[in-house]
Amino acid sequence: MVENKDEYKIRTLQPAFSSLLNDDIEKQILSPLSCLREFGSNWLLEFDLPLVNKKDIKITFNGNAISVEAKLKETYSEEKLGIKTKFEYFKKTLTLPGKIDSKKTKAKFTKGRLTITIPKEISGHKIKIE
Repeated sequence: MVENKDEYKIRTLQPAFSSLLNDDIEKQILSPLSCLREFGSNWLLEFDLPLVNKKDIKITFNGNAISVEAKLKETYSEEKLGIKTKFEYFKKTLTLPGKIDSKKTKAKFTKGRLTITIPKEISGHKIKIE
């Protein structure tokens, strides 16, 4: 059998590549950089959200999971391995260990950085000492 050296198989690496980056290429969603720190009575969560307006950020809770979504001011384009992808949103969901008090949560957005302070829910009761 003679092989034709001018024929090439074309493969796309897009699905495997997107799972490595935690970005959702099909839905045009980026996963923002984030940092989670634990303190005695609260969690401090920081997200880098460049190209975002404060009014376009949405924070939601589901139990002890927190989701942050943000629409970009403009479409961000990126090319990797010859594949050009456009992104329009940031989205990330994190599950915190332990119970949280979502009603006392505070958020601040300054210069592209979202900082969320999430108090831990303290469960317990006082014990009377006799």
